[in-house]
Amino acid sequence: MMMLMEPTIEHVRQIQAYQREFLDCGDSMDGTGTLGRFDSPEEWIEYANACKTPETVPQGRVPATQYLFLREDDRKIVGMIQIRHYLNEYLEKYGGHIGYSVVPSERRKGYAAQMLGQALPKCKALGIDRALITCVRGNEGSRRTILKNGGVYESTVYEPNVGIYLERYWIDIP
Repeated sequence: MMMLMEPTIEHVRQIQAYQREFLDCGDSMDGTGTLGRFDSPEEWIEYANACKTPETVPQGRVPATQYLFLREDDRKIVGMIQIRHYLNEYLEKYGGHIGYSVVPSERRKGYAAQMLGQALPKCKALGIDRALITCVRGNEGSRRTILKNGGVYESTVYEPNVGIYLERYWIDIP
C-alpha cells in the first residue's frame, strides 16, 4: 500500500536516505522542491511549508505543495511529487504543474504512475482542471507514466538554460 503525505519532522531520516541515494547516483531530484540544495532535511521541510501559500512562497516561485510517496509497510519514501498551484511564465513553457521523481533503487515498479494518479485529485482540489506535465525527451519511463494517467502530447520545446528538450503533456482532470 502506498500513500502521499506532506513532509513532516517525523520523516527526517527517510528524507535523508532519499536525498543520499540521489546524490550517490548523481541523478536529479525532480519534484522535490530543491531538496538537493539543502544540507538539512529540517530546513527543507520548513522551505516546503513556506512554499504552500502566496504570502510565504519565496519570490519568483509559485505556491506549491510537496508530497512524499511512502510505502506503508516499511515507511520508505519511494518517490516525491510537487504540485504547483498555478503556472508562471517559466512553468507554462517548461515546468508544468507537476514534477516528480522515484528513488533510483525503486524504479520500474510502477510507483511513478501510482504517485501521479494519487496526485491528480489533489490538483483538482486546488482548482486545476487541466494539468501540464513535462518530461525530458527520451525519458521513456516518465513518458509512460504520464500516458498511463491520461496525458496527451502537445509539443516538444527546447529549454535553453539547461540545454534539454522537454515533451509537454496535458492531463484533463475529471
